[in-house]
Amino acid sequence: MDLVTLGVNCPNLTLNIHLLIIIGIVLILVYFFTPVKNVFHRFNFFNNDVEILGGAIGIGSTNMRFKPNKKDKEIAYKLWVELSTRKLGIPLDMDNDVIYEVYNSWYEFFKITRESLKEFPVSKLENNNSTEIINIAIAVLNGDLRKHLTKWQAKFRHWYKIEIDKEENCNLSPQEIQKKFPEYDELVSDLKNVNICLINYTNLLHDIAFGKKKK
Repeated sequence: MDLVTLGVNCPNLTLNIHLLIIIGIVLILVYFFTPVKNVFHRFNFFNNDVEILGGAIGIGSTNMRFKPNKKDKEIAYKLWVELSTRKLGIPLDMDNDVIYEVYNSWYEFFKITRESLKEFPVSKLENNNSTEIINIAIAVLNGDLRKHLTKWQAKFRHWYKIEIDKEENCNLSPQEIQKKFPEYDELVSDLKNVNICLINYTNLLHDIAFGKKKK
């Protein structure tokens, strides 16, 4: 089946175009020059939107969807590398992990995020409609992570500093000492919830940076 034929019959020149070609051209014009384009995006045709589940990363119950731009992907990649190479994006093991070391890692996470975001000055972002990954990163810092640290970190560190110097604890491991914390079970439960959020956040950064789900 010929999609396009050209005929010469002097003095006439004829050009026959198959209906499929015409339909294709019309659809392309409709997609780019009419509101129908929004319908394609709504149903994710030709679209690489990322869905953000707020509860999964500790920033509230609101879900959102956005299309990452190049700057979003650059920031996401840098944060993903930092988080995935530190003890942040893996499950906690409370038989072996030490809580004050976990808090040290979280403090480093705060610094890493702040420094990473400061590397992208406003002058580089002003041409973008929005850079959602910056807003998401800040929301993660100010979400469940900050709430946990505000409630538990100072209290636990103060208690632990006293306990580790007691003679009765001199033969105990840090893991054994921390289990004597009066609110240990509640602290660990909250700690693990935040850890899950950080793991989900690390996976989200991977999806944004690489444009595909982490296996």
